[in-house]
Amino acid sequence: QLQLVESGGGLVQAGGSLRLSCVASGRMFNRVAMGWFRQAPGKEREFVATIDWVGNTNYPDSVKGRFTISRDNSVNTVWLQMNNLKPEDTAVYYCGARSDGRAFSLPSTYASWGQGTQVTVSS
Repeated sequence: QLQLVESGGGLVQAGGSLRLSCVASGRMFNRVAMGWFRQAPGKEREFVATIDWVGNTNYPDSVKGRFTISRDNSVNTVWLQMNNLKPEDTAVYYCGARSDGRAFSLPSTYASWGQGTQVTVSS
């Protein structure tokens, strides 16, 4: 399994931007699918963005047009650029990895997880 470390969270006003990073340690990063998920207090972990091993991306309607996932296999890193943030985006954000390279929106299908990074959006 990959070891994942997220960073880049923080406190931002509504309408602002943040860029989250997830660095993976381990081999074969270029073959894994990566996903960003978030979990607010009292809620289940939910899908935010995924990118498969060839670079295809997917987003839920709640973030489409505001969030962008990208990856650079040369530095084992995936990013989540978040623009026009809203208070409802407040959550702990986690990155996950799937070793088979296929990106799914269900968090339970991801075997590796980071520790999470807090994003708080004030109104």
